[in-house]
Amino acid sequence: MSSLGVIMLVHAALPRAQQVARHWAASGCPVVIHVDLKVAETVFDGFVASCADEPLIRFSERHTCNWGGWGIVAASQSAAELMLKAFPDVHHIFLASGACLPLRPVDELVTYLAERPRVDFIESATTADVSWTIGGLDQERFTLRFPFSWRKQRKLFDAYVKLQRTIGIRRSIPEGLVPHMGSQWWCLTRQTLSAILQDPKRKTYDRYFRRVWIPDESYFQTLTRLYSTHIESRSLTLSKFDYQGRPHIFYDDHLQLLRRSDCFVARKIWPQANRLYQAFLTNQAQAMKPTEPNPGKIDRLFSKAVERRTRGRDGLYMQSRFPRHGSENGLTSFPYSVFQGFTELFADFEPWLSEATGTKVHGHLFGPERAEFAGGAPLVNGALSDCASLRDYNPTAFLSNLIWNTRGEKQCFQFGPTDTQDINWFLARDRNAQISVVTGAWAIPLFRSNGNFADIRNEAARLQQIETKQLEVLTSVWTKAKVRTWSLAEFVESPMEPLQSILEETGCQNPSHLTQAPTMVDLSGFGKFLQNLKNQGMHPYLMGDFPADDIFGRQLRPYRKPYLVQ
Repeated sequence: MSSLGVIMLVHAALPRAQQVARHWAASGCPVVIHVDLKVAETVFDGFVASCADEPLIRFSERHTCNWGGWGIVAASQSAAELMLKAFPDVHHIFLASGACLPLRPVDELVTYLAERPRVDFIESATTADVSWTIGGLDQERFTLRFPFSWRKQRKLFDAYVKLQRTIGIRRSIPEGLVPHMGSQWWCLTRQTLSAILQDPKRKTYDRYFRRVWIPDESYFQTLTRLYSTHIESRSLTLSKFDYQGRPHIFYDDHLQLLRRSDCFVARKIWPQANRLYQAFLTNQAQAMKPTEPNPGKIDRLFSKAVERRTRGRDGLYMQSRFPRHGSENGLTSFPYSVFQGFTELFADFEPWLSEATGTKVHGHLFGPERAEFAGGAPLVNGALSDCASLRDYNPTAFLSNLIWNTRGEKQCFQFGPTDTQDINWFLARDRNAQISVVTGAWAIPLFRSNGNFADIRNEAARLQQIETKQLEVLTSVWTKAKVRTWSLAEFVESPMEPLQSILEETGCQNPSHLTQAPTMVDLSGFGKFLQNLKNQGMHPYLMGDFPADDIFGRQLRPYRKPYLVQ
């Protein structure tokens, strides 16, 4: 008979539990099984009958086991008492669940424990050293009472906790106890476990822990500290939990991951993971090397999984994880540039920018008629349509999808006060956005139009009001985008320096050798046009201090060709 005994706490998937129990027994390890009292009596009787031919398998007194309740501790106590009484040769007792699966040959675990006859393997840490508690209760779980179920009676649970806090009710911790916490899956020596169960103060301790929240994570973890001569504060069972404190479930495709852990036992195994049960409940002597258990080898993958679940991927939105406003992990997935006022000021800005930077340059993606994709394409990556009504149904999703579907290739597009303005806050909050604005440039198409001046004045007032509100967004304290603004007069007076900086930010291959600028439209008479707007009662202030004597227009006449840097 083996020196290792196994306690199994079972409440579901009884055929799998029987399979694992027989695996333990086949290696000479006695097994005591506790079956939750909530399991129907007829099902329990059938389970007992199916194991009757194996003398090393016994069944203990049954208790009702609810999450966070005393029943799990009571079940462990009853099974442990039967184990100690029925199998006197057992030196270590290993607590497992019906969903636990041995990953290495049982003989390796027996040998490992035999080499450490006085060592108790139980995760045991004080509340000050614990960082995994979920729900905001650490020290309070030992000083308040918890008669209500956290899962089934949440309102009563919260209300009673609040009441105790309000009136200052505190329980006294039994003298000599220092509360410790840790995983409920332990492996204790006979000496330590028998000392806990036979302690003269056991009734006092049991009465106290009966009202502790989740006592299966603190009862043995605390009392072991009173009797053990050598504690290794770790569990020999591989168990991983997500950010909500729920255990990760292992499936068939985790086979290689579990093998890399070098752990003796893992939980929680999906009952239908046939490949895992077939792979590990066989002779593993050649499959795994005898080595120290090292779950840290796979911790990185679990940390990455938790991060992926809680934060997602930059700029990716999907049904399974659609974040709350303000909780997004990056609004978009790749840097992009937005240009406002440049196509109005330069006749060939889009082809010039595309040639200078090698980026994908679109027109007004949020224009009133359609999304002006590069090259006039009606569809782009991800089957995004240029239909304005589809785009405007959810403009932020339209942009984030465009950037996600074209990640790796920088996108540039034009924007202005005539475009859909629902995207403004999204652009301002996006760290990937590089926004360049020439304020007041929307007046140039009005200047060059042949409309009635009264209509032009009304349209100018409307566009200026829209751009003013947009600038308030771009300059707010919530803005995370990189924003550059120039007034029209400031930009026209010295265009090369801002163009140089734009190319550097956009990704020009060789920005230090800019020799050609786009062709600026003829602004002769534009100053007088602005003065006429003023004379008609409209104050065009976003253009900056644009001189009425047409000095900029006279400067531009000799430069019909692109500017050159000397």
